[in-house]
Amino acid sequence: MYCRLIGIPLQDGASRLGCEMGPSALRVAGIRGALEELGHEVTDIGNVVITDLPDVRHPNPAVRNLPQIAAWTQLLTDVAYRESAEGMPIFLGGDHAMSAGTVAGVARRAAEKGRPLFVLWLDAHTDFHSLDSTTSGNLHGLPVAYYTGRPGFEGYLPALSHAVDPANVCMIGIRSVDVAERDALKQTAVTVHDMRTIDEHGVAVLLRRFLEQVEAAGGILHVSLDVDFLDPSIAPAVGTTVPGGATFREAHLVMEMLHDSGLVGSLDLVELNPFLDERGRTATLLVDLTASLMGRTVMDRPTRSY
Repeated sequence: MYCRLIGIPLQDGASRLGCEMGPSALRVAGIRGALEELGHEVTDIGNVVITDLPDVRHPNPAVRNLPQIAAWTQLLTDVAYRESAEGMPIFLGGDHAMSAGTVAGVARRAAEKGRPLFVLWLDAHTDFHSLDSTTSGNLHGLPVAYYTGRPGFEGYLPALSHAVDPANVCMIGIRSVDVAERDALKQTAVTVHDMRTIDEHGVAVLLRRFLEQVEAAGGILHVSLDVDFLDPSIAPAVGTTVPGGATFREAHLVMEMLHDSGLVGSLDLVELNPFLDERGRTATLLVDLTASLMGRTVMDRPTRSY
């Protein structure tokens, strides 16, 4: 497969600095080499950056860095659309605000191909706030609400050309949801599997059900992997740690099943904050998980020491 690496040094959506170093950490951890060892052709287009900021303001005084997030969303919508023309774009983040643009861009591409876009959201959080409901003002908490076409973003973030059907969104690993998000989600068809559901049924059963839905619809799948999907004991390099996340084997099983499905068309790697890491262990784990998604098997996995 032809893979396109796109660095997104975005940290304006988070409260802690450091996510802008995420793309560099993933490169140092060997993401290109890991993909090439699996036989994939890889092009790294480098990092993209915003330039002009729009003059946008919101009446919610908590909202932070709205002009920056608006600019990033427009840029990444265009970049994701362009880079998904051929091969598989892998977006190296950067905080999760970037997915407002990456998902919007690949949704436009999928629509041009006449296929529905599905999104697998691997995260501790639902990121379903609106600009009105956020109390922290951290805009990495709103991308799902935005790209599924929820109201309240008009005039502040770029207009969507193709919203994602909420029924095509599956969240796995959820364990930290604000009341406003919970109430908003009840009004939608988004599938939410929290960690209790995983404990009771196993992640394979839940994921297989969703993949069958994607395949039956002839869809294209975008995967958005947040570091805090993982338990902080194995992935400490994130500013939004929530105990009780996915284990090492659960995470690799998800990626191995995604590879077997043949449905994934694009990937986000988000919220990696190298400043909070331990000798690069989280960046290395993200690279290993990406390799599992792209075809590395259990028997192929190298021995690691930290």
